[in-house]
Amino acid sequence: MINNKIIVAIDTPEEERLSELLNDLNPDLCMIKIGSILFNSLGRRSFDLVANKGFNIFFDIKFHDIPNTVAHSILSFKGYPINLLTVHISGGMSMLTRAREAAHAIKSKVIGVSLLTSLDQKDVEKVFFNDIRKVADNLFDLAKEANMDGIVCSAHELKYARTNIPNLLKIVPGIRLSSDNDDQKRVMSPGEALKLGANHLVIGRPITESKHPNAELEKIYETL
Repeated sequence: MINNKIIVAIDTPEEERLSELLNDLNPDLCMIKIGSILFNSLGRRSFDLVANKGFNIFFDIKFHDIPNTVAHSILSFKGYPINLLTVHISGGMSMLTRAREAAHAIKSKVIGVSLLTSLDQKDVEKVFFNDIRKVADNLFDLAKEANMDGIVCSAHELKYARTNIPNLLKIVPGIRLSSDNDDQKRVMSPGEALKLGANHLVIGRPITESKHPNAELEKIYETL
């Protein structure tokens, strides 16, 4: 059972910086997200570096391809210490089913990504020809039907997810400690997101760009 509420997103291409952060952070307080920036730079070595420091791993690579390709891609990670991995729900039922089977075969939970937190209403209308609420509801229904272990969604969709898919893990990115502007559009504070039903919060820059990352992590827990 994974108990860490906070997942620290380490989006760096540099092994030295990764090592600095891992040495500072406490594995009892957080999981580590290995996303495309870190993985594309260091490859599978990134898993060993993170796991050797005692951290659980959230592999947020967002698999999205034809079912067979996704299944075999996931199976290729057998033996690596991945606790959670992500696929795009929009890949469809067949892809999600194959992804779930493959993820469970390598002893990982599979998490469906719904709408990226960088998208606003205008973006969603152009891509999906519908409003955020309806698109989110449809994706949540598909994740439930495909027996996903959890979903990734904006905190603003948690109230829908709590009703539609109460038993699935809810992982929420776009967590911000202040109103600083960046490329995330649908954001929320850690405490607000947890009250709305989030199980895990993905927090990157507010922690990794701090002078004292673990102290910042501890401060966030104090607010919870």
